Amino acid sequence: MEKQQPQNLILDLTLDFSVSVIEYAEQLEAQRKFVVANQLLKSGTSIGANVKEAQNAESKADFIHKFKIAAKEVEETEYWLMLCHRAPTYPNPDHLQKDLHSIKKIISKIIISSKTKN
Repeated sequence: MEKQQPQNLILDLTLDFSVSVIEYAEQLEAQRKFVVANQLLKSGTSIGANVKEAQNAESKADFIHKFKIAAKEVEETEYWLMLCHRAPTYPNPDHLQKDLHSIKKIISKIIISSKTKN
């Protein structure tokens, strides 16, 4: 029997967010908006990839570094979603923006708390 992994909120949220980004990017591609779809797909899925990498960090500094990279990817993703929101011919990304805001707050708290722990 396989050992059950403990639940990891930020890992679950970023994985679900990545799936939603993929689905949104597919909508953009169907509308031939390839450049923005590609940029959003890269930054939006990179958040979760860096959070996953942090799970096997070599040190506390490496853990914080991986989360800081994830935070930068959040900022880039936020930019692309703002652009999509303002472009009148793009599908509404409000659900992604809302989810990203929650992820951003959690990542920020993880970085801050990791820096203050001994």
